[in-house]
Amino acid sequence: MKILKKRLFFALAAFVGLTSISLSASAVEDKTPAIKVAVVNGSVITKDDFEKHMSAVQQQMASMGKSLNNDQLQSLKNDVLEEMIDRELLYQESKNNKVEIGESEVKEQLDMFKKQFPNEDEFKKELSRNHLSEDFIKSQIRQKLAIEQMIDKQIGDKITVSDEETKAYYNNNPQSFKKPEQVRASHILIKVDAKADEAQRAQARKKIEEIQQRIKKGEDFAALAKELSQCPSAAKGGDLGYFSRGQMTKPFEDAAFAMAPGEVSNIVETDFGFHLIKIADKKPESVMAYEDIKDRLGQYLKQIKIKDQVKVYVGQLKEKAKVERLLKDNP
Repeated sequence: MKILKKRLFFALAAFVGLTSISLSASAVEDKTPAIKVAVVNGSVITKDDFEKHMSAVQQQMASMGKSLNNDQLQSLKNDVLEEMIDRELLYQESKNNKVEIGESEVKEQLDMFKKQFPNEDEFKKELSRNHLSEDFIKSQIRQKLAIEQMIDKQIGDKITVSDEETKAYYNNNPQSFKKPEQVRASHILIKVDAKADEAQRAQARKKIEEIQQRIKKGEDFAALAKELSQCPSAAKGGDLGYFSRGQMTKPFEDAAFAMAPGEVSNIVETDFGFHLIKIADKKPESVMAYEDIKDRLGQYLKQIKIKDQVKVYVGQLKEKAKVERLLKDNP
């Protein structure tokens, strides 16, 4: 029920999995001389590249409702620059280790990235709006895969997590393994536009009341949902699957969690319109069994160890590297 619009650069940052995305000079149309903010073993990080990264991070923070004072902003700038330096060092090391990424691997990842956009045309429009090319996106994916492969070889393959470690973490962090109460619900929605006038709202209300009467007379809820609901879930008879608190708009959530399986709600009004809700099942709060979570927990703890070791590894690379930091306060 929620719609989130992403800018391409922010989406790329999330997809690559690192705040810092290395932007090659050839990816930017501007031909003016580049202003340097850092030089890593002779490889330049430009002010233009840096500002694009800052924009991506600030968009992400804004989406979470976070604002920064001047001191925090300056600290963030320094952190972003260090992450760009770290990524450049790791990529250089992947080349030193002769890591090669095949075209098929890049294409697979590119296809996954494109799925974040409604269609190919929208993807290309976003590229144009951001003055980027598909070749640039592919270069970022290639870097990401090369770094990941190098880290797996140099660090990941050497790290293990014992059963004792996973069990100890499970026992010491019980809150992490609680499954919240869930309900499985279906609904019938008659939409009401936010700009609708009173007559239009009344017309929508009349439609949902007529559907309500048909349900009370014994007609099948799922069949009516398929026929009359104005939500995409209509194709599945209105089925929304299982959800927990916080996933649906508040009036809808309050009604759903207040009912027992088999019950149909009174008319519920939300920002989307008018709903009738039917509860199919409820699951009480529970704790995940250790055996069910053991393998995933092992992978989680391994990733923590890898992250810690990558920090050490990057530190060692920095000790051997020639790094010039040229970013001034409030550039």
